[in-house]
Amino acid sequence: MRHGDKQNNLGRKKAHREALLMNLACQIITHKRIVTTLAKAKALRKYVEPLITKTKKSASKEEISHNHRVVFSYLNDKAAVKELFTVVAPKIATRPGGYTRIIKLGIRPGDNAEKAMIELVDFNEIYGNSIASATEPAKKTRRSKTTTAAPKAAAAKAEEAPADEVATEATPEASAEEATEVSNDVSNDEAPKAE
Repeated sequence: MRHGDKQNNLGRKKAHREALLMNLACQIITHKRIVTTLAKAKALRKYVEPLITKTKKSASKEEISHNHRVVFSYLNDKAAVKELFTVVAPKIATRPGGYTRIIKLGIRPGDNAEKAMIELVDFNEIYGNSIASATEPAKKTRRSKTTTAAPKAAAAKAEEAPADEVATEATPEASAEEATEVSNDVSNDEAPKAE
């Protein structure tokens, strides 16, 4: 019976499974996104997220070097460890967890295995929020539970530009006159000089 056995063996012995997860972890750190089977992606998530968390916990020099050694014992790749501590760690500094995302891709035609893409969340600009919004959390009011950053920004822009300036800049006649003046200046500068 396998009561309480949550380890997914992935059809491999212990040494083979550890080597597989080590190689997958190095590849996801290096390339930020890989395509593999769904079962391997789920096992990799459990393997790599604690390693990424170790990059954040570094207060003293001794602790930094200790975390480097611990992560290196799991990865056995100097380039991947350097990439993790220099490139990945600053981007995930504000994130409390959940550093990876798994996206299902359908089935593989040869053996009908479920494919999935696993990626580091902060390195995908399409799905994730921008880094600026992640570093500056929006303040919430006490009563309405809504963010106050957007209305304040709109009010500040409205106060900075007076209404008269905005109205004169928006007229089509003014923009047409400016365009003809610029084109005349450019044509005069480009005309060849007679000697």
